[in-house]
Amino acid sequence: MKILVTGGAGFIGSNFIRVVLGSGKGYSVVNFDKLTYAGNLANLESVADNPRYSFVKGDICDAAAVEAAMQGCDAIVHFAAESHVDRSIYEPAASIETNVKGTFILLQVARKQNISRFLHISTDEVYGDIEPGKFADENSPIQPSSPYSSSKASSDLLVKSYVRTYGFPALITRSSNNYGPYQFPEKFLPLMITNALDNKALPIYGDGKQERDWLHVEDNCKGVLAVLERGRIGEVYNLGGSDIVENLTIARQLLRLIGKPETLLSYVKDRPGHDRRYALKCDKAERELSWKPLITLEDGFRQTIDWYRANTAWMAGVRGGDYMNYYQKYYENRDSSLHAIADSGRGSRR
Repeated sequence: MKILVTGGAGFIGSNFIRVVLGSGKGYSVVNFDKLTYAGNLANLESVADNPRYSFVKGDICDAAAVEAAMQGCDAIVHFAAESHVDRSIYEPAASIETNVKGTFILLQVARKQNISRFLHISTDEVYGDIEPGKFADENSPIQPSSPYSSSKASSDLLVKSYVRTYGFPALITRSSNNYGPYQFPEKFLPLMITNALDNKALPIYGDGKQERDWLHVEDNCKGVLAVLERGRIGEVYNLGGSDIVENLTIARQLLRLIGKPETLLSYVKDRPGHDRRYALKCDKAERELSWKPLITLEDGFRQTIDWYRANTAWMAGVRGGDYMNYYQKYYENRDSSLHAIADSGRGSRR
């Protein structure tokens, strides 16, 4: 099987490509990636010379480029997305363009080329806030809170409509917070780790009591491959780690593992519209696909910390201009940046 992986130079996409090529099943992969700030071919240096791997630079919003890259492929695994919630709040247009329009173009081209399986990668954030003690299963209502999660919910519904209307062979996964090697440091866990290693403040949003379900990226990628191979067409599969922990607790645990003091914790203004709790029920994937996460949270954290310690050159490469501009604007000057967003919204209503 030849698989087109969109966004394959990103965090989860690159980990998925390594899992696929290392599965021993002879799959070949075409990595189609625009190489935005979070796309990095250094993530795939270990497989760059593999004869079953190829890279095509392109934008999923460019139908001609998508059609050319898709030639000869049997299946699509669609990771490509603008995936950072904060960026979607500050500049929502990119999330809508890439996540909704880009998914539409992929669906259109895939229908034209009679692709046999189309796996759309989504997120637990489409379910919105989950009440304490409750869990979202695949039939729970979609209630997104941010421009990012709304764009993913929109693309989910678009994919499901193609299944219903056109009989299109699509599936969806919704995974919880991934962590592991090669994650861009704007996301919570690598931001906490890299700041702690550098003796910099760890920014904690609000009271830090937001709860997230943590899943090691390797476990997620094995689940995605299981859905691609054996999932039922038209179905949604939740992939979660069943490790639901408060952000503040996670930050403290990381400081303990790294050997740094809690005085590095720094409480900052909360994200607008911040969901308090995500929690997934994942027994469908276990029942139908015999999938369940295998890497414990503490083992996964230790492995991830060790990886960032050992890969200082990779870190130096990704913490350049765009990242530093973003960090300075929304962490070092957070209050003024958030005030500017609020003021621009009030101005539009005058």
